[in-house]
Amino acid sequence: MAQAKTLTAHELRKVLSNLPVNRYRVRNRLMLLLTHWAGMRVGEVAALRVSDVRAADGTVKPEIQLDAAQTKGKHARTVFVNDRLRKEIAAYLKTIPVRAADRPLFMTQKRSGFTANVLCQTLNGLYKHVGMNGATSHSGRRSFITTLASKGIGVRVLASLAGHRSIATTQAYIDVNDNMKRAAVELV
Repeated sequence: MAQAKTLTAHELRKVLSNLPVNRYRVRNRLMLLLTHWAGMRVGEVAALRVSDVRAADGTVKPEIQLDAAQTKGKHARTVFVNDRLRKEIAAYLKTIPVRAADRPLFMTQKRSGFTANVLCQTLNGLYKHVGMNGATSHSGRRSFITTLASKGIGVRVLASLAGHRSIATTQAYIDVNDNMKRAAVELV
């Protein structure tokens, strides 16, 4: 089975600018960006609670502490949130009704929290809507890792950011492209 397509920054902008215009646009944008800008797994995004991203004083946390129950490998991990993503989270929080801290961050149209499967279908639908062939719910995570690798971030740091226990797993995510090869030969 082929791996999910990694998206360039241009392709991600295309997806974001062509999200369906409806009441779920801001929610869908943030769910997508959490995979692209934080490298989160779909199941981790689905498992987020309001308290995971919003501090007691109402500000957006710079780090998301995922407990073991929220992760694939059942190992707690920290997800680092860059400034751009913190602004996106803050914008989303302004659009939702005040929720108890233990409530799901993202609600479906049926007013329940997302399951990993439903979120997977939702993200796949967003890519399909734009005609992004080969892109799946895993594309954000692969793009996150590949983008950082192309900027020279070491595989150990990448593995830690991705929540991988083995660097071999992380290496399988890195999609080598012509720009990376061009930059490499310029170093000789």
